[in-house]
Amino acid sequence: MKINKQKYSKDSVFFRDGVRRIDFVLSYIDDKDDQRKQERRRVYESNLQKFGLELETEDKSESEDGKTYFVKIHAPWEVLTTYADVLKIKVPFKVNDIPENSEIPMNWLSTPFRLPENIMHPKPDYFTASFNKSKSDFFLIDDKETFFPPSTRNRIVFYILARCSYFKDECGDKDKKGIKRLLNNGTYTAAFPLHDCRYWTRSKDPNCESERYSLYKYWARFFCFFKEQPLNLVRRYYGEKIGIYFAWLGFYTEMLFFAAVVGTICFAYGFLTYDDNEWSKEICSEDIGGKIVMCPLCDKKCTYWRLNITCNSSWQSHLFDNVATVFFAIFMGIWVTLFLEFWKRRQARLEYEWDLVDFEEEQQQLQLRPEYETKCTNRKLNRITQEMEPYLPITSKCARTCLSGATVLLWISLIIACIIGVIAYRLAVYASFASIMKNNTATNLEVVAPYVTPQLATSVTASCINFVIIMILNLLYERVAVKITDMEIPKTHLEYENKLTVKMFLFQFVNYYSSCFYVAFFKGKFVGYPGNYTYMFGSTSKLRNEECEPGGCLIELTTQLVIVMTGKQVWGNIQEALVPWLMNWWGSRKARSHPESLYSRWEQDYDLQGFGQLGLFYEYLEMVIQFGFITLFVASFPLAPLLALINNIIEVRVDAWKLTTQFRRPVAAKAHSIGAWEEILGGVAILSVVTNAFIVAFTSDMIPRLVYMYAYRTHNELNMKGYINNSLSEFNILKFSTDEKPEEYPSWFTSNITTCRYRDYRYPPGHEKEYYQNMQFWHILAAKLAFIIIMEHVVFMVKFFVAWMIPDVPSEVRARIKRERYLVQEYLHNYEVEKLKIQLSQNTNECTCQPMIYPSLAKHEVLSECL
Repeated sequence: MKINKQKYSKDSVFFRDGVRRIDFVLSYIDDKDDQRKQERRRVYESNLQKFGLELETEDKSESEDGKTYFVKIHAPWEVLTTYADVLKIKVPFKVNDIPENSEIPMNWLSTPFRLPENIMHPKPDYFTASFNKSKSDFFLIDDKETFFPPSTRNRIVFYILARCSYFKDECGDKDKKGIKRLLNNGTYTAAFPLHDCRYWTRSKDPNCESERYSLYKYWARFFCFFKEQPLNLVRRYYGEKIGIYFAWLGFYTEMLFFAAVVGTICFAYGFLTYDDNEWSKEICSEDIGGKIVMCPLCDKKCTYWRLNITCNSSWQSHLFDNVATVFFAIFMGIWVTLFLEFWKRRQARLEYEWDLVDFEEEQQQLQLRPEYETKCTNRKLNRITQEMEPYLPITSKCARTCLSGATVLLWISLIIACIIGVIAYRLAVYASFASIMKNNTATNLEVVAPYVTPQLATSVTASCINFVIIMILNLLYERVAVKITDMEIPKTHLEYENKLTVKMFLFQFVNYYSSCFYVAFFKGKFVGYPGNYTYMFGSTSKLRNEECEPGGCLIELTTQLVIVMTGKQVWGNIQEALVPWLMNWWGSRKARSHPESLYSRWEQDYDLQGFGQLGLFYEYLEMVIQFGFITLFVASFPLAPLLALINNIIEVRVDAWKLTTQFRRPVAAKAHSIGAWEEILGGVAILSVVTNAFIVAFTSDMIPRLVYMYAYRTHNELNMKGYINNSLSEFNILKFSTDEKPEEYPSWFTSNITTCRYRDYRYPPGHEKEYYQNMQFWHILAAKLAFIIIMEHVVFMVKFFVAWMIPDVPSEVRARIKRERYLVQEYLHNYEVEKLKIQLSQNTNECTCQPMIYPSLAKHEVLSECL
């Protein structure tokens, strides 16, 4: 009856006999004209059977498209135990007897955020040890069918698939092997483990766990955004590598909540002190800002303008450029340290709970990449394993590394060239915008001009163009980075990912952040002064370097950051969610016209998207780039952590949804940490302290205002009255050269106006040091440098003190690790002693039987033989 039931049960994850579980599926389309592919498949599948795997093929006539064959693979107990021993997979040998401290203060507050106990802890906690086939009775094996979870089973099968040969060349000097090469040359169209059921309903088979349904119901739906993640179930279903990514993403999102709260408070402070903004009042005043005539911001096309047209931008700048900015920059420097240190503790706990404490050593020694084994024909003795293994000669390795590095530098140079092109665009287009908006009293501009200045229009359009260039370069470079990393032939999967990580992050660091670095640290710093302006490509280019508005460049940095950061996050979420859904919808369009009973479990998964070996890599990269935005430039935009928090709340569920519903089940893989990303995050954290100190000192106007308030004000009250007039220098308009003079003058310009103002601290016309920097300039520069030194030292001292105070591994976890190692030694010792006693007892029994077999022997001879 079971066989007949399975014949019609197309949602099954078992062979036709209903007993043997499908651990992996290979698919191919048979091309009778291509004999080479047929021979490869025949040899490969024959070799898989020699490894002990069991295969069952579904004919193309049974598939919904009528042309695809499916090869179902089952790993029997003997194969699983053999390779569990080879891979040193840890399995339980004793129930954990260390009591947990489950008493949490005010535990009732977290009740709405918790999931059911059976979802959060699907399995009891055990002490574990590396599996040893010769000591299989040492471990807690209650049921051989469920002893190894499906994620471990598919990892073992994939290990065999990646190393199984499919062809031996005529010379016999090299075997061709590996499922990856067979997929690349089209011998097979796909290779994947099966999901255990449909995500929207439980499996009808009671022997199936239906963990995918539980993940969808309690984890992948957006309305679960306030619930904790079932990380143990994620780890059991997808493996430790994916589990630790979601653990890190969830922890990062939780820590962002505190940064978002403080950032929102700082923004609220700027909003509440709106009316106390004395310098904006002076800019907007008709008696002060309305009478200050500013020098043209570009040659010929730009004309003289009154300061009060920047009224709105100065008010907007105050929202982000205030005293709270300094506090928030210091806070974020400390927050980054707390985030990294607490993550190390969380990671150490996961390493213990998920049996990953000694994993790195095993991975480096045992899991060579199949591509490395195939391409490296030279062999040498491994000093650790004392076995001959393939290696890449040092000369070849150096040549490949140099070529790879040169390629990365070439692409980084391409980014810099694009950024220079965008800057040239800003300089050229600014003159056009200024020409259009030169007369703000014109009928068509009298409403718009106060709100849209040439600087704002140029900044917004340049930011949008820069974002488009970033996306295009990313798309092109991703393929280049993978190819040059393949060319280097890394030894292990960990080394491969680390090399690719460095390449991709270096590129994207320059690609995403270079425009922000330009606005923060270069724009407005090298402009010269009227009569002696600095030009981008020399004076013949007529592209005069950009100036900052009297309100500073901080608002432009904020605009740049918001456009690039928000655009990347919105585009990323659309791309991650919509593209796989559309591709799956299109791929399964034929199956939708068939009855559901004809659409088998392996066909449903075959129509899904492949997650790929680097699927998780791009998820990390996206989040680390976001991390850079909220730390490197957070002083310019305190709401950046809030935007990141909102994005990440969505990101967790989008990633969970697409992984559970839109992608084939990934091959389970182990990872004891987030890898090279941890060092990258640490480097970004250190750099963020420096960048935020420089932003406050040189991009913000905070230091010049404080110097004016305490040293240069002309009245007795401690306020900012007179600051605007003090911060602007004068220039005699008669000194303008013919090339610098504006072509047209505004209607309000009269012959009585003999000077114009510009943003700098220089001596006025007629002074003996005419147009040289005055003493206030040097006082402000000294104050800026002093602020940078003090802020960096204070933040770094706090960072190092906090890092020293918080141990990377919790004491409780240390105790558990020591307890487990002690128990492993003790139980193995007792096991060996008991085994020896049994063996001696059996030998003694055999000896007592000798007189019956050899009756001629005397009694004392038998006893001596037994001894």
